[in-house]
Amino acid sequence: MFARRVLAISLLLVSSAGVAKKLYKYQDAQGDWHYTDQPPSAEQPAEVRQLKATSSRRVWLEKNADPARPGFFARNAYPGPIELAVDWRERENVSAYPDLPQRFVVESGQSANLFAIVPNQRAGSYRVNLQYSYVIGRPLPDYVSQTLYKPPLPAGGQFQITQAFHGAYSHNDQQNRYAVDIMMPVGTPIYAARGGIVLEVENDFTGNGTEQAYAGKANSIRILHEDGSMAVYAHLALETAQVRPGLTVDAGRLIGYSGNTGLTTGPHLHFAVQINRGMELVSIPFQFADAEGRAVEPQLGVWLSGAAPFAGN
Repeated sequence: MFARRVLAISLLLVSSAGVAKKLYKYQDAQGDWHYTDQPPSAEQPAEVRQLKATSSRRVWLEKNADPARPGFFARNAYPGPIELAVDWRERENVSAYPDLPQRFVVESGQSANLFAIVPNQRAGSYRVNLQYSYVIGRPLPDYVSQTLYKPPLPAGGQFQITQAFHGAYSHNDQQNRYAVDIMMPVGTPIYAARGGIVLEVENDFTGNGTEQAYAGKANSIRILHEDGSMAVYAHLALETAQVRPGLTVDAGRLIGYSGNTGLTTGPHLHFAVQINRGMELVSIPFQFADAEGRAVEPQLGVWLSGAAPFAGN
């Protein structure tokens, strides 16, 4: 008698991202019309339409080919680590080694086997349904910022903080509690406040407004620092990112241009330092540095001065 083995994985994404595409409409030399998400040749005129961003998946939990004792591994498409949480959704006549629920730190790329499903062979049949979630970044439960951040602003410019830590308008959740909004015109150059590896680039959002429908729809760049913290630069202009995921950048490197995308009341840069604490992205207090290297508290109404980019950037 053969055992009945059904393995199903349900996906629960705690951290997801938006990816948008363009639709190209053009006529070829034979007069035929084409509608495609692939751009035509450079000399071919085309009508371009920006399509709505949809969520993308960057972490997968997958099963190996062992039918008797299936092992599970993860694929991480981010250029940095994530924390993965796996639990039972439902099960019948099975256990796991190590037992679930479990959390795993998964580096970029494919992991080794994380756990195995162990069926009760005497039962003759088994069924298992797994669920998983992830948060970008390795867990840092006791992290305290020890770094002064270079204002991410162009040299010679002065820009005012219009919403600071615990801002009543939108800085009242874990991810944004210690964020700052810096007012500036659309198209202002934005520079890396600290060096690191570019983890995420959202570059294709177009709209803006004060309705909750715009929450999570800001163009942004996320940079991972050597101590595991991450800087987020948000509300950037459409398709102006100057970096890509996986690129290593120094402090003072041009990374993009400010905009007015997502949940906004007007053009500004939203800047925050975040960590993974308890499978949740949380913002943490930080300080800027002035031209002499002295600490500047990012308080409401403070004017920040841009400094010259570092040599080589």
